[in-house]
Amino acid sequence: MTTRFTGGINIAMKVPPHQYEATIAFYRDVVGLKPFTDKAPAIGFELGPNRLWIDEAPMMSQAEVWLELFTGDFPAAADHLAKAGVVRCDAIEHLGEGFRGGWITNPANIVHMLREPDAW
Repeated sequence: MTTRFTGGINIAMKVPPHQYEATIAFYRDVVGLKPFTDKAPAIGFELGPNRLWIDEAPMMSQAEVWLELFTGDFPAAADHLAKAGVVRCDAIEHLGEGFRGGWITNPANIVHMLREPDAW
């Protein structure tokens, strides 16, 4: 396999509105993680070497955790994954024109953002 994947640093927790504020308070006030807001209105927390983003998701009835994978060449990685039967799900959240990445799911339907490290 010539395509390489590595774990990304971002973890997104998609939380329905009725649980959003309590979830933010849990990580900030109860657990005591250091928050950051450099991509306001998004709120994130330092989670060791990772960033845990708490995203309000109005269309969801329960929380989900989404993970991130890096690749040096998104088109080649997307082709490799397509040949392996991996499901693309880019419609779940728009990433912007020209973004070098996309959304996939694993066989257990866990969403992953697959992107080049400097895709933003």
